[in-house]
Amino acid sequence: MTITRRQLMLAAAPLPALAQSDPYPSRPVRMIVPFPPGQAADVFARLIAEGLSQRWPQRVVVENRAGGAGAIGMEAAARAAPDGYTLGIGTSGTLGVNPGVMDRLPYDPVRDFAPITNIFLVPLVIIAHPDFPPRDLAALVAYIRARPGQTFASAGPATAQHMTAEMFAHQARLQMTHVPYRGSAPAIADLIAGNVQLMFDSTASAMPHIQSGRVRALGITTAYRMAALPEVPTVAETVLPGFSAAGWAGLVAPAGTPESVIARLNRDVTALLRENAVAARIIALASIPDPTTPEEFGAFIQAEILKWSSVARAAGVRLEG
Repeated sequence: MTITRRQLMLAAAPLPALAQSDPYPSRPVRMIVPFPPGQAADVFARLIAEGLSQRWPQRVVVENRAGGAGAIGMEAAARAAPDGYTLGIGTSGTLGVNPGVMDRLPYDPVRDFAPITNIFLVPLVIIAHPDFPPRDLAALVAYIRARPGQTFASAGPATAQHMTAEMFAHQARLQMTHVPYRGSAPAIADLIAGNVQLMFDSTASAMPHIQSGRVRALGITTAYRMAALPEVPTVAETVLPGFSAAGWAGLVAPAGTPESVIARLNRDVTALLRENAVAARIIALASIPDPTTPEEFGAFIQAEILKWSSVARAAGVRLEG
């Protein structure tokens, strides 16, 4: 076979260096938040977007796609091109709870997403009106067993607040009545007014009311006490060993996103979460920075699905999807 001069020139030409000519990110990145502005997932998403925009040569833009208990935004993130330019904020509700309570969920939380890292954990705190008789968790359990049907408020059906209260009631063998609201603010307002007895709320939402004395904190739902409420015991150390529940939100990409992009995102986002200034902002909102590897976050999501699906079956919680 005769090799021509043109073939020799082509063979000698350097191959295109894709990683160098088109480094990620080479254009703006969209981060979909499946809830309205102002909620915890949105606040922390904007914190990460701001940090990445300062670190990268491209902007990260937050897009709120609310509706359907977060399903609308998560479906949009799942169906986006798997190139790293559309990311999603997945939460304890959208990735952990929804699979167990919605019959027609338009996305698969495991199959449709590539986990990147968790961002934060937000403990829940059991709060009561100051005049509610039980002064601690043991007294609370005894009180409700003797007086079944005590009401508890939540930010809405199948929210982290609702599901954590149902898990507590199931494990403690209590009969409690759920009173759902449209968000934490109206639920706490009714608790302060004495119209409901209890609420399992995020520490970020409840802290100002605890500090003002308008509600009383009885217990923390995570495995460890909170630095911001060191005198408040955990459920696990008092009445239900092993009990652990928290709200959370993390970063995901559409399934099939290149591993190199996932690795870059994980490296940069976890570095942000370890920066003192960023961690301090998260802690100031009564939450806990929680950087993880993609593998750790993926295993965590699957464990959350199993846990909340079990709670939903025991409590009969279903949402139309």
